This record gives sequence, structure tokens and C-alpha cells, in this order.
Amino acid sequence: MNAVAGVAGRVWAIGLNTYREAVRNRVLYVLLMFVLVLMAFSLVLGQLSLHEEVRVIKDLGLAGISFFGVVISLFLGVNLLSKELDRKTVYFVIPKPLMRWEFLLGKYVGLGATLTMLVVTMSVALWAFVGFQEGHHGVALLRAEVLVLLELLLLTAVAMLFSSFSSPYLSAMFTGALWVIGRNRPELVAFATGKKLGGTGSGRILELVSDVLPDFHAFYISGADLGGQTVSIHESFVSWGYVASVAVYAIAYAAACLLGAALLFARRDLT
Repeated sequence: MNAVAGVAGRVWAIGLNTYREAVRNRVLYVLLMFVLVLMAFSLVLGQLSLHEEVRVIKDLGLAGISFFGVVISLFLGVNLLSKELDRKTVYFVIPKPLMRWEFLLGKYVGLGATLTMLVVTMSVALWAFVGFQEGHHGVALLRAEVLVLLELLLLTAVAMLFSSFSSPYLSAMFTGALWVIGRNRPELVAFATGKKLGGTGSGRILELVSDVLPDFHAFYISGADLGGQTVSIHESFVSWGYVASVAVYAIAYAAACLLGAALLFARRDLT
């Protein structure tokens, strides 16, 4: 028990320090301001629509939370570890009674707390804008926001996997490419099983790739076709059971990414 408590204490200390460092970054507040401006602009667009003001605010607000959340997740995930290496602060931390995997896990915990705080802040702002138009936030929109947070937590784990062995620039490129592919997984599967590639070796390779790469499409599904049915935060949306199943997927995939990052970081020469 003492060993477990010691590990938890060290991870918590790294996570708390990471959170404090992240929230002091002015770039986060600039991006957060862009989200608020987008939500405010949705009020103007809503006035141009016919009795669809609340729908426009919800759609643009959720899209803004997702897009800028991805940008923030990429920025934090690929930069914080490299900053520690560039400023040589990691050299003063690792030699202490702290394992490298504990250092990485603490960084992820701090980033996760930062992203949670940002998503909650943006969601509260969206709730306020919807209420300003005398609309109802609704449990469907809450589920969509939870899914966005899960997506960002998974994306951060992927970013940390690449940043454990690569430069920030390449890590951002690799992570961004995986996110784009993952968001378009249904199109990739349809192409792999279509008339041209269906049953061929190339088609089977593409299917395997789509199964191995993270399925980011599962997290942002409002207005998408899911199991032959179009789901929307305005009408029929997914249940909490779906959110729970996606959460399990995100946790398992993120854990695999962090394990890979820990193994790679353990082999990295810090001298």
C-alpha cells in the first residue's frame, strides 16, 4: 500500500505541476476567446435563419468546442514534453526517485485535467448562449460534449505517444493525420469494401488499417449516420450506454498509447 501511495503521490505532483503550467499558457486563452467569439457569431447567424436560432447556436457551439479542443489538445500534447527536454527541467526530475513512466503518466493526468477544465468552461458558455435565446441545453448536447472530451483525452494520448520519440513538428503532423483519418473512418471503410477494392489485398489492408487506427468518428457523431440511423443532438441521439462504451474504448486505446509512450521514453537518451 505504501508503494502504491508513493506512486500516486508522485504522479499527482507531476500532474498538478503540469496543470498549473498549462493554465498559465496564454495561447489557451486566445483559443478559448476564439470559441466564445464563434458562439457569439452564431447569435448573428441565428437571426438570419427562420426559427432556427437555437439549432444554429448548438451546432456552431459544439463544432467550435470540438475543433478548438482538438487544436488545444494537439498543442499541449506535443509541446509540454518537448519543453521539459528543451529547458532541461526533466533532467532534474528524472534522477530523483521517479520512474519515467510515472513522469509521463503525471503529464497526461495534468493535461487531462486541463482539457476537462476547458471543455467544461466552453460548455457552460454554450449553455449561457443557448439560454440567451430561450433555448434548452438538453441532455443530448451534454452527451455530445462528454464525447468531445473523451475524444480530446484520446487525442492527447496519441500526441504523447509520438512526442515521446519525435520532434514537436513531426508529432503534430502524425497526430493530426491520424485524427483526420479517424474522423473519416466510415468513408475509409466504404472505400476499402467498395467495388474497386472490395475483396482485394489493398482493400483488406485498408480495412485492417481502419481497425487499428483510433476511431475518432465515434466521438463526434451529431448529424452522422450510425447503424443506418441519422443521429442528431436536436432529435434522436445516442444513449448513455453508447457514451459508456465509447469511454471504455477511449480508455483502453489511450492506455495502450501511454504504455507505448512509456516504453519508448524509457529508451530515450536524456544525456
